[in-house]
Amino acid sequence: MKRLQIASVEATFDGEVLRPKQIPNLAPDTRVIVTIQPVEAQDSSPASFLQTARSVNIEGPSDLAINVDSYLYGEVKDEV
Repeated sequence: MKRLQIASVEATFDGEVLRPKQIPNLAPDTRVIVTIQPVEAQDSSPASFLQTARSVNIEGPSDLAINVDSYLYGEVKDEV
């Protein structure tokens, strides 16, 4: 009896038939066991910078953007 390797093949179910994205290396009419594991849908477009920034909960003073150097390094002297 010839042993075949186990392979994972991604497929789409069209309502009647599973349609593999890659053609498996099998002879026609080969019997196989199919295990179904749904693939989680992925968002087709990545989040924008603004969407990411709004989703992050950052706490700090309201003037952080203006006075970042003062908060990082202490009191900053005016340059002459």
